[in-house]
Amino acid sequence: MKYITKEVKIGIAAVVALCVLVYGINWLKGIHLFRPSNYFFVQFHDVNGLTKSSPVFADGVRVGLVRGIQYNPNKPGDVVVEVEVDTDLRIPKGSSAELVAELMGGVRMNFLLANNPREKYLPGDTIEGALNNGMMASVAKLVPQIEVMLPKLDSILTSLSAIAADKSIPATLHSLEATTANLAAASAQMRGLMANDIPQLTGKLNVIGDNFVTMSNNLKGIDYAASMKRVDETLANIKMLTDKLNNKDNTLGLLFNDPGLYNNLNATTANAASLLEDLKAHPKRYVHFSLFGKKDK
Repeated sequence: MKYITKEVKIGIAAVVALCVLVYGINWLKGIHLFRPSNYFFVQFHDVNGLTKSSPVFADGVRVGLVRGIQYNPNKPGDVVVEVEVDTDLRIPKGSSAELVAELMGGVRMNFLLANNPREKYLPGDTIEGALNNGMMASVAKLVPQIEVMLPKLDSILTSLSAIAADKSIPATLHSLEATTANLAAASAQMRGLMANDIPQLTGKLNVIGDNFVTMSNNLKGIDYAASMKRVDETLANIKMLTDKLNNKDNTLGLLFNDPGLYNNLNATTANAASLLEDLKAHPKRYVHFSLFGKKDK
């Protein structure tokens, strides 16, 4: 042990510290040096800024990381990404990978696992990949439409500025304020009317309705058949009286239809009138009164 000097101990400690540092850095990156893993290759036409040590997900679960990115200058647009995944991960044939651009920046890889329980990719196989810009792609599609709308928005803002600068706007707002106050007053009056007059009117209408009900009940109690029968009998009697008046076979008919009787009544009336006039002119011819008795002429 005499050969292990102080310098050797310092060197061993430095090597151990360096190993721990390397392992710690790789562990923070998600690289497990002593954990078995499988390697696959994913082919893209554009990695959209994907970097080494970027996480790899499958169904939302982290299953590995990117170990390397190689660009083939002989085949433009051909980028191969080396992926390290857990040995427990089974990638069925027909699966693919996609690069998703996150909203806050950065790119991550997702495995889109197919439903194929019979066949699977073996370590070292190449899997097809595609680029999915996610929400950024939707925003990029909206940019041309926004550019078309900008001139219209500018003209609308200009019109709004002109309207806001118009001096008649304050007057109009004042009129609207006065109108609102009048509406509030009318609403208060209406509420007062609803609270005071309407119940009284409703009570009167209820009384009138009760009177109509009473009248209807009284009308229901009338024997319309008997009443109509009495009316018919009265009309028949009137017709009989009219027939008798028009017929000369009875006294009333003769009285109304015999002109001789009418002339005699007129002559009698005229004689009576003449007699009364003579009585007024010569009363002594008709009345004699004496205290000593009547003298013989």
